[in-house]
Amino acid sequence: MNERIGELLVKENLLSPEQLRKAREEASTHGGRVGAQITELGFLEEQELTDFVAKQYGVPSINLDDFEIDPEVMALVPEDVALKHNVIPVNRAGSTLILATADPSNIFALDDIKFLTGYNIQPVVASEEALKRAVERFYEQATALEEVMAGFDDSDIDIIQDEDGLDTDVLKQDAEDAPVVKLVNLILTEAIKKLASDIHIEPYEKSFRVRYRIDGVLYEMMKPPLKLKNAITSRIKIMSELDIAERRLPQDGRIKLKLGRGKEMDFRVSSLPTLFGEKVVLRLLDKSTLQLDMTKLGFEEHQLSVFKKCIHQPFGMVLVTGPTGSGKTTSLYSALSELNTAAENISTAEDPVEFNLSGINQVQMHDDIGLNFAAALRSFLRQDPDIIMVGEIRDFETAEIAVKAALTGHMVLSTLHTNDAPSTVNRLLNMGIEPFLVASSVNCIVAQRLARRVCAECQEPDSELTSEELQTAGLSEEEAAAFSPVKGAGCSTCSETGFKGRIAVYEVMELTEELKEFVLNGASAVELKREAIRGGMLTLRRSALNKLLEGTTTLGEVYRVSTTDG
Repeated sequence: MNERIGELLVKENLLSPEQLRKAREEASTHGGRVGAQITELGFLEEQELTDFVAKQYGVPSINLDDFEIDPEVMALVPEDVALKHNVIPVNRAGSTLILATADPSNIFALDDIKFLTGYNIQPVVASEEALKRAVERFYEQATALEEVMAGFDDSDIDIIQDEDGLDTDVLKQDAEDAPVVKLVNLILTEAIKKLASDIHIEPYEKSFRVRYRIDGVLYEMMKPPLKLKNAITSRIKIMSELDIAERRLPQDGRIKLKLGRGKEMDFRVSSLPTLFGEKVVLRLLDKSTLQLDMTKLGFEEHQLSVFKKCIHQPFGMVLVTGPTGSGKTTSLYSALSELNTAAENISTAEDPVEFNLSGINQVQMHDDIGLNFAAALRSFLRQDPDIIMVGEIRDFETAEIAVKAALTGHMVLSTLHTNDAPSTVNRLLNMGIEPFLVASSVNCIVAQRLARRVCAECQEPDSELTSEELQTAGLSEEEAAAFSPVKGAGCSTCSETGFKGRIAVYEVMELTEELKEFVLNGASAVELKREAIRGGMLTLRRSALNKLLEGTTTLGEVYRVSTTDG
């Protein structure tokens, strides 16, 4: 910002002479521009200053935080030039380049870029802070991979045709090559920045790709050269202390990454031998994002009170069901956190232990040495337990011990893989548990899914959704008529997806006396569901529709996470 704008701000009574003097002093002491200091010191909002400058020069203003720039346009102005003049190219139209700047009167900068690019320059105004953020964000994305890849020479690593003949010393050397180390670090840190839950590193016959799972959906992020597949895989295996010489068997490990400011990130690493090399999947375990507050998970008010009542019973079993990655572990951890007091002895058998919880005795399973869920459960019962969590009930043996524990004065929490709460009863019966044991031991069954939240930054009305479509999904005519659906338009915050974050959708089925009668009489899942709904249970579809009515999610997500109650 030039000096004239400072004087005009004072003249228009938007800034006091004292404030302008203070901003100038800060700028000369700490470096940087006066405009940035005016907003940083809180004298003016960024948007106020931008609008004022735009009005003075008769130039449009732009909000760069909501803008996505084409990498080809960005490539027209090198990063050092953009930083030097505090500008960023945002678009081009014919022979004109639209350039965002905080100071449209800086003819030197505009001429410099006109000469450099060969385009006519049309300035638009953006705040200095927004420009700084945009330069960091867009240039970093565009150049990070290029910089890393620039460190490779074609002669660095050759494709080895005979996979079995790989020399582990050569592999180790390649894996510790500076560009490989940089590339792997980039893959891990980008995943953290983008709030990914998983990283998939996948080799194919003629390609090699890296995908991130963000809010439950996989996105392809980069395609490193195929010749690096062994070096990258080996680097990750070295970091997670796995055997780089063993490429024929699946392996599991863990990486602990220190991120500065005391923050740590854990990665759970799994390698799997595929036809064209090892596929590596890393699960990101960020303890700071672990939500242990039950009220924030997504339960409806009635569902939460039922769930809390059931876990606070002196004995019995509470089961959480759903597919992989539906947030079952988070729900169980939040229940344990609620029950975790000095008066309770809590033991968990997990495979794997995802997060360390203070005050809880967590045991990692090792099938290879015979430490499975059934063996751990037997040991727990000799350890004077009050509350037991079993990672998953997979077989009759585990189910039988869990049921016995629930019937002998212990609270047992566990998970199963079923589609909804009523079908869980049938799953236990199919495993070989007697109906009277199921009816006596199970307090409550919770089925859950994760629906993506509409991005709060770019939320807008969804005019395309008709009342008929809403009624087909399960809303009543009155609800559909009174409802204004929303969607995410896509912005830089949500990487143009329209979604940011997820919320759990629940189906909580308490085994009331009436339902227990149905179980004892060998009722089908459909009959159980009908009776549970009559008793006030909200189904997964109805819970998802409630999230839609709140404006939290979209109709597409309702269909993705639930089936019709028909």
